[in-house]
Amino acid sequence: MGVEKGTRLEDIVKNTKKIDMFLLSRLKGEPSDLYKAARYLIEHGGKRLRPYLVLKSCELLGGSVRQAIPAASAVEMVHNFTLVHDDIMDNDEVRHGVPTVHTKFGIPVGILAGDLLFSKAFEIISNSGSQIPKQVRLSLVATLSKSCSEVCEGQVLDISMAKSKAIPSESQYTTMIEKKTSSLFVASCAMGAISANTTQSDVNKLSTYGKNLGISFQIVDDLIGIIGDPNITKKPVGNDIREGKKSLPILLAIKIAKGKEKKTILNAFGNSVISKIEMEKTVEIISNLGIENMVRKKASYHLDTARKAISRYDNSTREDLLSLLDFVVERSL
Repeated sequence: MGVEKGTRLEDIVKNTKKIDMFLLSRLKGEPSDLYKAARYLIEHGGKRLRPYLVLKSCELLGGSVRQAIPAASAVEMVHNFTLVHDDIMDNDEVRHGVPTVHTKFGIPVGILAGDLLFSKAFEIISNSGSQIPKQVRLSLVATLSKSCSEVCEGQVLDISMAKSKAIPSESQYTTMIEKKTSSLFVASCAMGAISANTTQSDVNKLSTYGKNLGISFQIVDDLIGIIGDPNITKKPVGNDIREGKKSLPILLAIKIAKGKEKKTILNAFGNSVISKIEMEKTVEIISNLGIENMVRKKASYHLDTARKAISRYDNSTREDLLSLLDFVVERSL
């Protein structure tokens, strides 16, 4: 099933406008600088992919958007919490084309803004009142908290890989992204199913969909970090190579390349002072190795697993979730 990339993004934005309104209404208070910092990234873009998954997973199982809004908002808050803290740990200065939270508001306020987002996520679920049954709220909290633990575990695995001189295996890389990235996709889909107050079997199927979608999303994201158009990504050519990021495309390139080509890639890897011309040459070598096709093929394998997980459902929402799979593997941003 083909899908125009812009159309899918527009559909996501359309479906998550209510989430934005709900989020921003919950991020008001004093001191004003703290709440401005917490709202900052939400107000400056983002795909809203995770809350979209919550809403669509709930709809797929017969639930309403209204039932899923607290869970969807909580997931987006946790996602933004991870972005704020990631940027601090990585010393990144730009996200969504604007200064990062800690760059604009300072590191102390940045840390606290992330903490506020994390706390508010659980406050939203816990205080959703009679709209959501108590047992459903408990399941939502348990699911989101488990995901948060896994994100932290994945982040430490990523840091360990970055510090180590060894090139990790593909399985080590996959374990890391399952925790750091995919776990929140799992939580998004599971929380959508839980919000619909459905069966554990449905929750498991949607979790499988989310896990494989999340893995595909990250490996394509890593591909874009190497061959992405700087005019679209707002990042320099070969940004992840320059930063020494041990992503799947780089692992494959180092494994496959021979002789001078391998030497060129290794010279560029983690080289912050490499010239633009040398980096462009490195990206060209990686492209000529057929890495893009290999990565998108691996992404497609996981997307097939995701597709099978929701094959038993037969409604228009399933078609939305299926077309999202194509968007993820074909995207350029």
